[in-house]
Amino acid sequence: MSRYPQVLFQNRKLKRINTLEEYCQSGGYQALADVLREYTPQGVCAAVQEAGLRGRGGAGFPAAKKWESVPADGAFPRFLVANSDEMEPGTFKDRVLIHAEPHTIIEGIAIAAYTIQASKAFIFVRPNYEGSAAILEREIKRAEEAGYLGRRILGSDFSLEIIVHLSGGRYICGEGTALLNALMGKRPNPIKPPPYPTVKGLWDRPTVVNNIETLANVPHIIRNGPDWFKGLSLVEKSPGTKLFCVSGKVKSPGCFELPMGTPLREIIEEHAGGLLEGSEFKACLPGGASTRFLIPEQLDVRMDFDSMGEIGHRMGTGAIIVFDQKTCLVGATLNLIQFFARESCGWCTPCREGLPYLRDLLWRIENGEGKEEYIPTIRSMCKDMWNSFCALAPGAASPVESLLTYFEDEVHEHIVQRKCPFQ
Repeated sequence: MSRYPQVLFQNRKLKRINTLEEYCQSGGYQALADVLREYTPQGVCAAVQEAGLRGRGGAGFPAAKKWESVPADGAFPRFLVANSDEMEPGTFKDRVLIHAEPHTIIEGIAIAAYTIQASKAFIFVRPNYEGSAAILEREIKRAEEAGYLGRRILGSDFSLEIIVHLSGGRYICGEGTALLNALMGKRPNPIKPPPYPTVKGLWDRPTVVNNIETLANVPHIIRNGPDWFKGLSLVEKSPGTKLFCVSGKVKSPGCFELPMGTPLREIIEEHAGGLLEGSEFKACLPGGASTRFLIPEQLDVRMDFDSMGEIGHRMGTGAIIVFDQKTCLVGATLNLIQFFARESCGWCTPCREGLPYLRDLLWRIENGEGKEEYIPTIRSMCKDMWNSFCALAPGAASPVESLLTYFEDEVHEHIVQRKCPFQ
């Protein structure tokens, strides 16, 4: 039992989802009713802006600012897309949230759609999450039957249809503009703004893309107020709670709802049960596979957007992958680069050509064929990744760059011994 207030997981059960009836008994859909009765779209936006809600999908962009970027005189119909693609290795928070409390997601989608005056919303679900998609489809139908979705919701003038879209499945589909192309049946290449999707998105209409964890916070902000939401955090600049996934060499891997600003050491040692017997902390990826390795000297950093930025790291999705002293980080990084090279959409040269090149150099080092001149070449390639069309390549280069920053001696050891010293 967590010693911190549970918001998104307040009704989380061990072996089943929270039902519509149970959700309503705990105050569910009251925020939607209040919004439709008492709030203008601008009023909802102002409340979320005052609360300081930032995107939980990795970028941390302010949710209200994104909604406000939809032009008041923009075209209709408008669309909202709830992103649950979740192809980031180590990340499984969206799946857990869907299986715990689907109606807080549905209510959040409805309120956000009202705010931007969207008449149709899509939940974009990764292909491996067939069970999650089935849960959402079933609970959406129940919400419609109860009057919380569909035509003239709760007797208001607002109508909304929600469609669950099971993705074909690629990592690039988690990038907002590539996701929109995928939804339209096009090749999922990213689009370079301007125009931004909030001006010209799905079928050239204004479209907002939010992560489902972001949207799930919205009903609670409306119901309890911005000051309450700010008070949940342990830091001032990143309000609310966050769903942290912990995996790797820990005793109790899982998904935990904790205040923004919770120290990384506390997350690993208390909530995830500490490292396995005989293991010592060597490094972790603090926000999924596209973040930099974080070392023991940085274990006391607070997990929030600003605190992580101050030490040159990103919080990303909050997916913490823990490595111990027996793990070969050259091999681990090679594994990550193999994934990113495979998942590149192939649209731009740095990503299409650079990632396989990095993969080849790391493979040679790991398998005893490395040379000292590979190290400056890898460093140079990591810098070149920032010339790519979207954020996939820079993110993919992050663990590689930090491998050389913190563990260059381990790389040299592979080269000198002409084999992996951990084998």
